[in-house]
Formats: sequence, structure tokens, C-alpha cells
Amino acid sequence: MNDPAFTIALALATGMIAQSAARHIKIPGIVLLLAGGVLTGPDALNLIRPETLGAALPILVGFAVAVILFEGGMNLRFNRLKKEGGTIRKLISVGALITAVGGSFSAKLFLGWDWSTSILFGLLVIVTGPTVITPLLRRIKLRQSVATVLEAEGILLDAIGAVIAVVALEVVLSPSGLTFLASPFLILGRILVGGLIGIIGGLAMARLLGIRNLVPEGLENVFTLSLVFALFQISNVLSHESGIVAVTIAGMVVGNRETVVKRELMEFKEQMTVMLIGMLFVLLAADVRLTDVLALGKGGLFTVLTLVFVVRPINIIFSTMNSDLTAKQKILLAWMAPRGIVVAAVASYFVLELEKHGIDGSQLRAMVFLLIAVTVLSAGLTGGFVANLLGLKRQSEKGWIILGANAVARELAKSLKLGNEEVVLIDENPSLCRMAEKEKLKVIYGNGLEESILLRAGVDLRKGAIGISENEEVNMLFAKRVKEVGKISRTYITIKREDEGVTVNMVNEVGGKIPFARSLDLEKWSLWIRKAQVDKIELSFDAEDQAMAENAFSKDTEGLIIPLTSVHEKSLIPLGHNSIIRKNDKIGCLVNNQKMDLFNAWLQQSPFSISQ
Repeated sequence: MNDPAFTIALALATGMIAQSAARHIKIPGIVLLLAGGVLTGPDALNLIRPETLGAALPILVGFAVAVILFEGGMNLRFNRLKKEGGTIRKLISVGALITAVGGSFSAKLFLGWDWSTSILFGLLVIVTGPTVITPLLRRIKLRQSVATVLEAEGILLDAIGAVIAVVALEVVLSPSGLTFLASPFLILGRILVGGLIGIIGGLAMARLLGIRNLVPEGLENVFTLSLVFALFQISNVLSHESGIVAVTIAGMVVGNRETVVKRELMEFKEQMTVMLIGMLFVLLAADVRLTDVLALGKGGLFTVLTLVFVVRPINIIFSTMNSDLTAKQKILLAWMAPRGIVVAAVASYFVLELEKHGIDGSQLRAMVFLLIAVTVLSAGLTGGFVANLLGLKRQSEKGWIILGANAVARELAKSLKLGNEEVVLIDENPSLCRMAEKEKLKVIYGNGLEESILLRAGVDLRKGAIGISENEEVNMLFAKRVKEVGKISRTYITIKREDEGVTVNMVNEVGGKIPFARSLDLEKWSLWIRKAQVDKIELSFDAEDQAMAENAFSKDTEGLIIPLTSVHEKSLIPLGHNSIIRKNDKIGCLVNNQKMDLFNAWLQQSPFSISQ
């Protein structure tokens, strides 16, 4: 049990189990992570024992924080930051000062701490954690302006706030007043050093990753990860605790430059971040004694409530003056200020340093974790409800994206629209886009594999995506791309033949469906539609036994009929090859009116009838 390897392994496993369970029951992962840390820690089951890690714990925390903030920086887009630049600047300057002062006075008033400890606490809690905010934003899908402000505040303040807090600790532990006078220059110097190293390192990384085949295929992600670790420590060696600034800036530089491995890198960093956040929260939560938290009494609770309901609203009032944000947006910003892994990590570092100087820092850490627990539970459990109440939550699981604006794609789009589904077409052919517009369909001109185009189409809000371009390989890439960018699980991939090129097995392997129940000659059907040789017919499934779509519309129907959509219990969806058709389901179809005799002969032998 006292083996440090056992503690790390169990913390990793507990973290991933907690986050997996949280996704299933749709609550923020950090809620279960805190509970998992307490449950498996010394105060309960006593399985995870962070004290066995000794000096390795802060090293482990440092590397993990480097990856987390690098990934956070990659998510910050300069074009979005410019739109809300004024508000973000005020939040990380004026807002941070208000929080620091409010936190210090609250601790002094309600807990009776000395001024040194109170100021340390006030400076510690100026940060809002991206480790909590970012997953929360992905889950509740806020409007872009508010989401950008919250994410940027969390990521940038984590880096700046950590430097300020560490310098403040040095001032407290300094035997002379010289450090106090020099502290503004120390803070500015470390931020500048970290920023400069971050820019140089980020540009170097982006350049190396931008040269095709320079880094061997398959090694790009671990190559970048090793450079992030090196950048973090090089910056720390040159200027104490500046590494956190360096990796944040480097992430922003890499994230805003196009590289050949950018998509894979983003996905890898996200997975690494999830794993490391899980491990760290479990370890740090297990390292806090419940007796220390309970010893804070009412004073601790009053301090937290003051920070949440008094200091944060004042912060937002002054930071958003003369901004374009509405009153509802300001209310949401005031409500959501959860603290995350960086403040927990810095608090643990404080305790180690204070204990070296014979000062007990356990109450300071306990107060920080009480604030983390309350703000995380508040934002995590009520953030979605408050956003919805204020009308700031974007609607998700709504409508479809279709790659291709050819005649078949347009007919499917019109059928889906009849079922009150929002549909967006994407195509690079200007003439096809104009035809879609004439038919009153929403269309975006551009490359459907580009992230910016997919985001314009609202990929993160759609219930599914359908690739109906005449290039089946592009349809396959499109299905994979929407899963990466928008986390869409329901994808359809149009193929030309079942045994050549992109096959049925390949579609099944990526978890996709084949629209129209089988392979399709798009060019031929598009020509028939343009020549008005196609009629729309709705079929009703009359058999008692259910049937698979690919069996119900086998190769015998090729050239006769295209099944477009299926309606089951008032729910309309595109018909896939492995869709199940049940009694009384309605199937919207296109029928070749030049072959009506063959169609009628097939209909008599099928389990379908023409719907009345």
C-alpha cells in the first residue's frame, strides 16, 4: 500500500473510472473525481496515499499541468479572442485584483488569519480553472461569446495567477523587505520570460510539425509532448515558475497555425488532458484531510459564499463595463467561476514550502479545496440549468449536415426539412450551391473537411452528418472529420459499389451507415432528377416481422427506387443500410417514373404498400 507506483496506478484508474461514469450520468467529471479522491484516500479506504510520492508529487503535478495548459492554449483562437478582447483583458487585470482583495479580506474577516496568509489565499483564488470550465462548456454548449470569455479567462489567469501567487509566497518567506519592493518586477519578468520562450518554442514546434514527413509518421504526438515537457522545464530553469506561462503561450501559437498533424495532435492532447486531470484531482483530493476542512467551521463557509456571491459579481460588473455583453451574459459570467487543478496544485506546493519554514499550511490548502468543491459543484450541477434559464444555451442534437449539394443530396435535404429538421449543405461547387439556394436550402460554400467550415455549419450541435459527394473516399473522410470536430456519432457514408473502393465492411468498421440502404450511382440518379424522371412516393411497411433496410431494398431495386427517410413513431431519420424497419413505418422514396411497370411488379412482391 505504501508503494508510490501503486498510488499512481490506482489514481489513474480511479480518475478514468470516475470520468467515464460522469459522462454516462451526465454530470461534470470533477464532481466524481473529488468524491473518488476522498473515498480512496487516507480518510476513507486508505488505498491512495499521496504522501508516499514525496518530492515526486510536485514534479508529477508540474508535468501534468504543462500538458493541460498547452492543450488549453491550443483551443484559444486569436480571431475569437479579438472579439471579446476588452472584456478578457479587464478580467485578467481589474477582475483579478478585485478577487485578490476580496479573497484576502474575506479570509481575514471570517477566519481570523494573519495578513500574510490571508493575502496568499486571496492571490491563490484569482484563477478560474480551465480544467473545469473547458469540459463544462463542451457539455452545456454555451453561446460563443460567453464561452470564449470564460475559457480565455480560465486559461490565461491560470498561467498569470500561478506566477503571481508563487512570487507572493517568496515575499512572505523572505527574511527582508527587499523582495516585496521587487515583487512587481519579478512577476513581470517571469511573465515576459515565459511569454518569450513560449512564442519561440511554439513557433519552432509549429514549424517542425508543418514540414511534411520531417517527424516520422506516428511519432508526431509524442514528439510534441516531449517538447512541451522540455519547454516547461527550460523556462522554469531560466525563470522560476515561468514554465506555466511558456506552455500556455506555446499552445496558443501552435493552435493558431496550420500543421499537417494538427487534428491528430488536438485529439491526442485532449485524451492526455482527460487522463492527467483525473489522476491529479484524485491525488490532490486524497491529500487533503477532512478534519482540516471541518476545522474551518462557519468561517470557511462564509468565506466561500462571499467569494461566490459578492466578490465574483463585483468582479464581473467592473470587468464588463462598456462591453457588448448583455445583462444575461454578465449574470452567467458571475455565476460560473469554478476553481480547478492549477489552484489545487499551487496550494499543495505552498504547503510544502511553508512546512520547510516551520509554518503550518494545512488550513490554507483545506480552504482552497473547500472553495474548489463548492464552486465546482455549483457550476457543474447548475451551470446548464442557469444557461438554459437565461437563454444562453445553444440547442444541440438539432438537424443534419450534408456534404454535397448534388440533386440527390438536395432531395434528401428537402425530405428532412418536411420533418421540421434543420439541414445545412456544404459544397465546393458554386453552381450546385446556387441551385440549392434557389430551392431555399441552407448551403455553405467551402471544403467540408475544414474545421472552420464545419463550425460555421454548427457541427457540434447537429444530431448527424451525411456524406453524399460523388467521391466516396471524401465521404469517408467527412464522417471521420465530423466525429473529431463535433463529436457526432451518427454518420452516413454514400458509396458507389459494395465490393470496390469504400466497402460496406469499411463503413461498418467506423460505425457509420450507408444512406439509401445500399450503394448508389449518384451521377445517374442526379441526371434523372434534373430531367424530372423521378417521382416522390411514401411507402408503408405492412409486415408483422421487422426487416433490415438493406434486405428490404436489395439490388433488385437498383435503378427503380431510392429510399430516403424513415418515419418511426413520428421520428424522422435518413434510412441507413442497417436501419430496422418495423410495421407501419413510413419510408419516403424517389421512384424512377420511366420504370413504373418494374416498380409496380416489385411492390406486389414486397412487404410495402403505397401510403395513403
